[in-house]
Amino acid sequence: MLRSLLIGLVAGQRGLTPLAAIAIATQRREVRPELPLQKLLLNPVIAEGAIALAGAEMAGDKMKSAPDRIRPLGLIVRSITSAYAGAALAPRNERTAAAAIAVGAALLSSYVGWRLRVAAMQRYGQTATGLIEDAIVGAAGLAIANPKLVAGKRTRRR
Repeated sequence: MLRSLLIGLVAGQRGLTPLAAIAIATQRREVRPELPLQKLLLNPVIAEGAIALAGAEMAGDKMKSAPDRIRPLGLIVRSITSAYAGAALAPRNERTAAAAIAVGAALLSSYVGWRLRVAAMQRYGQTATGLIEDAIVGAAGLAIANPKLVAGKRTRRR
């Protein structure tokens, strides 16, 4: 369940990144498409749409009008995507607990990440801190959901 906890930490910073990471992992067959609606992620258009949404969230984060991640809607999105990704990364008999762990991690890290980002923005600005956060969060999400990709191993296509 470590991967579920870690993907929850990712969700706390960027709500749609876990869904994009699971879409990539599902496409690569690193995660089996067993959850409700997950087989949709086998469709390249749907998977690329999830990735595009995560990218749009990252781009929007740099705007002055971007809402704080700790707003209710942001926390709801993070809860949903972290639960789904956490469950997808867990063995079948541990999915409920993994989803709960991922949600807890997402909510906690939303507040911690927000505080850290606010402090960093005072010194380095919104765009610079956001780009660094995007790089860390994007790479982490990809690595957590797709360990073979990071290790340079090929996955078997079916």
